[in-house]
Order: sequence, then C-alpha cells, then structure tokens
Amino acid sequence: MLGAIIGDIVGSIYEFDNIKTKDFPFFDNRMEYTDDSILTIATADWLMNGGESGSYYLKYATDYPYPMGSYGTMFVQWVHRSKRGFMEPYDSCGNGSAMRIGPVGWAFTSEKQTLDAAKKSAECTHNHPEGIKGAQAVALCIYLARQGISVSEIKGRIETDFGYDLSLSVEEIRPRYSWQGLDGIISGGTCQGSVPQAITCALEATDFEDAIRNAISIGGDSDTIGCITGSIAEALYGIPTDIRSKGMNYLPTALRNTVEEFESKYGSK
Repeated sequence: MLGAIIGDIVGSIYEFDNIKTKDFPFFDNRMEYTDDSILTIATADWLMNGGESGSYYLKYATDYPYPMGSYGTMFVQWVHRSKRGFMEPYDSCGNGSAMRIGPVGWAFTSEKQTLDAAKKSAECTHNHPEGIKGAQAVALCIYLARQGISVSEIKGRIETDFGYDLSLSVEEIRPRYSWQGLDGIISGGTCQGSVPQAITCALEATDFEDAIRNAISIGGDSDTIGCITGSIAEALYGIPTDIRSKGMNYLPTALRNTVEEFESKYGSK
C-alpha cells in the first residue's frame, strides 16, 4: 500500500500545476501526503479491524482534516452529513474510490474476495457503477500482480472484465490528456476518465519509479493518478529501499504506524 502513498506524495505539487515530462525531482520538500494517502490508510485500518468501511473514512477525514481543502467537494459534504448521522452514499463516479483501494489488493487470497471488498470500500460513498468498477479494476490489478500474472495478461483481464480501453501508450496519452480527461471527453476526476490511464502508466513501466514518472507526466489529477498507479506498481515491481524510506518519512507517526502494521500483516513488495 505504500506505493499508493508515494505516488500521492510525488504528485501532490503537480495536481494543479501539471507537467508533461518525466524529468522532474522525484522527491521535493514542497511535496506532502494528501487526502489520497489518508483515505488509503483508512482502508488499511478497516481491513485490519473490521466494521463498516464508511465509518473509517469518516473517522480519518475527521481526525486528519488537513488538507481538508484537498478532499473532494462531494466527499466533504458526505463527511458533514455523516457527522449528523446521515451516512448515505452519493452516487459518485469520482476517482476517490479507486485512489483509496490499494490495501484491498493485498489483503485477500481470491479474486472474489478482492472484488467483493473493493465493492464494499467503494459503495459507502461512490455507489455509482463506474465508481465501483474503478475500485474493483485497480484492486484486481494489484491482486493479479501479486500472483505473478504477466503485464499482458493483466491488461487483457482489465480490458475484458471491465471494458477499459488500454490500447494507448503513455506517449500517446500524454499530449491528449488533462483534467478534462482524454481529448476533453470524460472528466479526469472520474474513474472512467482516469483509472484506465493510471493503469497504463503502471503496466507500461520498467520499474516502480518509472511508473510514478509516467503517471505524473500525463497531467490531470496528478496526485490521484500517481496514487492509483503507485498502488499497482508496488505489486508489479516492488519499491526500492531508498524510495520506501523517503516516502515513509513524509507521514506522521500515527499514519506510519498503521502502514507498518498493515505491511506486517499482509506483506509488501
């Protein structure tokens, strides 16, 4: 799950200042973890301790309000309603369901368990079919990568099972992609407008760092695309020791402890 957090951190300064190159400092003192990391860690806590996933997302958004301005508007409204006792999903297809799903891909021993848990993670807020699909696609990528399934086979499964078009390369995506999505057709803040591109950035890479550089270089919702790509890339390539150490150092002690507890229980690569 740390791969997701590192992707979020690296992308944090480029979310609203997109770059279209892979040539940038991998870590920078301006970078920070965002809501993507906080809710990813909330997912890990839920998987380790049980209960309703939504309760964990509410708790973490409340306990870690910074950077509250970076949470999606609809999610912030959900937080406020949930605090008043109205914890209902809001039919979102936003990519928040996919960016926080990484731990699910590590926690189970079958595809069915993985897909079922991904659905439960998503639907407490993102109960739109595309919101659920995005979360399930990312979780399945991670699960399959952990089983040693080849990149080409993973690509085929995602295209067949979820209907995502993964035919474009990163080089083809980069000049055509933005916050408005590919060619401005589907918003890059949605699952359908960002999950396929994030998956491609992971599958096409040569190693973990290259995957994150791919993700940042296409632009759009950079921290979330980096988070999704990083979650998959960790399972595919592992995280180099120096990058792992630097990434962990961005987290406060309480969040770092949860990451370490999760990795101790479910493993890392």
